[in-house]
Amino acid sequence: MLHLRVIIPAGRTRRVLETVERATGVANVVLMPKAARRPQGDLLLLDVAREAANDLIEELKRLGLEDDGSIAIDNVELTISRAAEEAQEQAPGEGDDAVVWDQLAQRVTADSRITWAFLAFLAIATQIAAIGVLIPSQILIVGAMVLGPEFGAVAAICFGLLRREPRLIAVAVRTLVVGFGTAILVTFLCAFVSRGIGWVSPDMLRHNQDVWFIVSPDKWSFIVALLAGAAGVLSITAGKSSALVGVFISVTTVPAAGYMAVATALGRWDEVGHSLAQLAVNIAGMVAAGTATLFVQRFLWQRYGRRVPVAPAPPAAPPAPAVPGVRHRPAKGRRTGTRR
Repeated sequence: MLHLRVIIPAGRTRRVLETVERATGVANVVLMPKAARRPQGDLLLLDVAREAANDLIEELKRLGLEDDGSIAIDNVELTISRAAEEAQEQAPGEGDDAVVWDQLAQRVTADSRITWAFLAFLAIATQIAAIGVLIPSQILIVGAMVLGPEFGAVAAICFGLLRREPRLIAVAVRTLVVGFGTAILVTFLCAFVSRGIGWVSPDMLRHNQDVWFIVSPDKWSFIVALLAGAAGVLSITAGKSSALVGVFISVTTVPAAGYMAVATALGRWDEVGHSLAQLAVNIAGMVAAGTATLFVQRFLWQRYGRRVPVAPAPPAAPPAPAVPGVRHRPAKGRRTGTRR
């Protein structure tokens, strides 16, 4: 279930209540007149089944509540209510399969921005991966894969392709380019200094058979990236954070970046190209599969139809019956002809 907190400007409460009453999967409706102060208006609280939320949110937005009102959405972990159970039974489909598009849009928009936290996590993950390549240690490489935050920007690109939003795609692509560029540069500088003081040497990349898969892009790399992209989008739309961790472990984006930085610092130029190809293959595969998954989810969910039926137009008043012998006069204000 989802909990909606709606602030309604004066004069629109009746229309909003009519919309809520027509909607499927709604329960526990509470109205507090004049309870909201900023913005001013009436406060409406309600629970709605996740699988019925999209249409209700769209109808509330059409009433202008996103402009001079407010619509806030929270996930309800536990609801002990017979009315809520009946609402979920009325709503078609399953809640875990439903995608709340506005919620997803807000998440991917936030994840597509360049922040200091994003750069720091990606740089630290890349350095851990680089150390795992030099030792070599698969445990460190797996830890770096889990720490990497890059899938949020990948999901933003997928969502931008679905919604045809070039600006979102451009912002997410810039985030990936700047993020990986910064992480590789920081790791390169650390590896270069370490080489200067004798901590690392080119020979350390010659006994890395355990991590050779990082610089060996092939058909299996692309297949794994496709599967990871689909699983990652499903985990985000269904809110399964544990599944998203498995996605991070599946793809070698961060290890490829770490390998590239170390190989550059040690002058292993042939392996630089291979690691760059691995990074590109993984990102391309995730974007392709993630976008296709979103298209499939939207297509499959549309078969259920709308959960907020359009309100029928009020019936027209029947014409007054004609009375024999009585001449009909036009209504006041609608007199026609030329006055003499």
